[in-house]
Amino acid sequence: MSQEGYDKLVEDLKQLESVERPKASAAIAEAADKGDLSENSEYDAAKEAQRHLEAKILEMKMTLAEAKIVDTSRLSTDAVQIMSTVEMTNVDNQTKMKYTIVSETEANIKQGKISIKTPIAQGLLNKKVGDVAEITIPRGTIKLRIDKISIDA
Repeated sequence: MSQEGYDKLVEDLKQLESVERPKASAAIAEAADKGDLSENSEYDAAKEAQRHLEAKILEMKMTLAEAKIVDTSRLSTDAVQIMSTVEMTNVDNQTKMKYTIVSETEANIKQGKISIKTPIAQGLLNKKVGDVAEITIPRGTIKLRIDKISIDA
């Protein structure tokens, strides 16, 4: 995980714990004030929302506890690895693409960041500039020629 991704996860966790958790508790208290809890769907919904929130907080804490920060200054551009930005060309239709391979929690396709667990990332790992990776995706097999590997620090 990048330092930036780690810091964002810490920030998101603080938001959930300091803002969202009190809101959830307030919603439960407000619903409980409305009387009979056995027939109070608002109370049930508030409790369910709180359970989801607590599960998300726990999941984020576990991710942070297991996170390993990648020191991008020690990475090489000789071959594709996590944190590599890869510029490539689809051999069949000459479409150019650029993706950065990141941890699952940092993946964001709109920002060009794909999870290391995706078929494309897995197919690119350890390939070098000039290599053609044949990658099986849900729509079939694609051939991607690696044009450039860089590390965005």
